[in-house]
Amino acid sequence: MGDAVKAVEGWVNNSKVLGRIAFLEVIDDLSLGVLTVVVKRSEVGPETWELVKKIKIGSAVRVEGVEPPEVVSRKGRELHALRVEVLAEPEEPLPVDVTGKTPAGLETRLEYRYVSLRLPAYRAIFVARARLARYTREYFEEKGFLEVHTPKLVGAGAEGGATLFRVDYFGGTAYLSQSPQLYKQMLMCGVPRVFEITPYFRAEKFDTPRHLNESWGVDAEMGFIRSHHDVMDILEGYVRHVSQRLDEEMGDELRRLGFRPLGKLGNIPRVTYREAIGIVEERGHRVEGEGGDLDTRAERILGEYMAEQGYDAYFIVDYPWEAKPFYIMREENGLSRSFDLDIRGTEIASGGQREHRRSVLYSNLVEKGLDPSSFKFYLEAFKYGMPPHGGFGLGFDRLLMKLLGLDNIREVVLFPRDRFHLVP
Repeated sequence: MGDAVKAVEGWVNNSKVLGRIAFLEVIDDLSLGVLTVVVKRSEVGPETWELVKKIKIGSAVRVEGVEPPEVVSRKGRELHALRVEVLAEPEEPLPVDVTGKTPAGLETRLEYRYVSLRLPAYRAIFVARARLARYTREYFEEKGFLEVHTPKLVGAGAEGGATLFRVDYFGGTAYLSQSPQLYKQMLMCGVPRVFEITPYFRAEKFDTPRHLNESWGVDAEMGFIRSHHDVMDILEGYVRHVSQRLDEEMGDELRRLGFRPLGKLGNIPRVTYREAIGIVEERGHRVEGEGGDLDTRAERILGEYMAEQGYDAYFIVDYPWEAKPFYIMREENGLSRSFDLDIRGTEIASGGQREHRRSVLYSNLVEKGLDPSSFKFYLEAFKYGMPPHGGFGLGFDRLLMKLLGLDNIREVVLFPRDRFHLVP
């Protein structure tokens, strides 16, 4: 046994006493696996031995011990204890089985997220989330983008008022931002490339596995572009970068813990909206409305078809302009310079080339039934040499959900906010 004494701190997830040896499973630090603490009666004092025999699952502990020259535990890490100190005991049985023998339902995990994080599989989700944020900054900084932080209290919405949360603002009305769209476009008048990791707020009565009322996104905007394909090139590079980095750093651990990670992505094909509709309808599903977003079933059918062709991710391009926001550039044929990015049958991002001509923007606002006076601050920026530009908004939570192979967006958000969840 080595001589160096090591101290670890964490929570007891399981305990077992076999004669004169006790085994504690401790989840420590940000580990994605438990540490097996071996306590031999002959190697600790009588007080420590009595404490370990009666220790409660869920206790917060500090353990001092030495690492053995050979690890016997199948869990992979082992420490032979010299001293065990209980720092805090649970006052009642834990609401989540941290031994992992009895899986908790989603609602229980959400209500007691702070306890479920003691289980390696649930902890792994949020380690992956933190790394995804790091990979995002890594990629955009390398591409010359400036990270910005736009207001979350705004006077007007990017897509009209129907989905805005109203806030009393010193007797007046403000809204929680549904998107940084207007601000990131305004910044194109002075900075060529910006990105933001940002919250979105949408006042819709969502009740699906992929929608939340408070969610996080990645927004990017870039100036001096030739077309929306320049934007798609950046977005494709981003998704391929983060999927590869996550697979390199966590892929093996995620698979060990039961996830179905996306893994490294190849090239991402670009399918026209008309082609997508044709594929879906050939498979027996009629898409309602002309030019609108694909419904959930249509997205799933298209995702299944693309998977059969060997693609987990794909762009849908050339939507009719009438179905797009006022700031998207219109083509002469009535189509738009826009795109969606879907992964495994779910829309992850939407974007395109923006209209940079102020007079056309004004007309677009009127045509979409919006009041140009509410957007005066935004239109002002288009007076001063606004270059051709474009960008996208990407659902950070949705992307993580797909990267991990999960089916419910609430799994990847610590404390999700939807119409049924406002606490904790």
